[in-house]
Amino acid sequence: METTVGVGERKHAEAYVLAHLEGTREDALVELERRARNHTPEHPRSPKRRRLFREGDGFLLVIDGAWQSFSTRFTVAELLDDSAAPPPPPAEAEPEVPEPGGTVPPPPPSPPSPSSPPVERYADGVPVRPSWLGRTDVQ
Repeated sequence: METTVGVGERKHAEAYVLAHLEGTREDALVELERRARNHTPEHPRSPKRRRLFREGDGFLLVIDGAWQSFSTRFTVAELLDDSAAPPPPPAEAEPEVPEPGGTVPPPPPSPPSPSSPPVERYADGVPVRPSWLGRTDVQ
């Protein structure tokens, strides 16, 4: 999402990642349209007119205020690289295939995993506390 923030001489655009979604591009566009329709920006404080446009892989929301217009662009984008992405989980070893006439010993018991509390999420599905917060391996 790219949106207008500030007013007057300090008015500028800032970009934010709203969410990560796994699925088809069409699924992402449906979710993005829902968010665009429900978005209430900080400015203008007294909106006079609200227009939502469909554009390629996204939407453009234009809100006219008493003196100025403010815009927010919502775009579906595929993540290609993330310099601060968490490390991938370790790959599991492939299961052993028994040789004819032989047997494979059972795998060692896995250590009991502590039950982790469910992740608290906002109504739109975004976690309240980012998974990277508090990690010691991220600087």
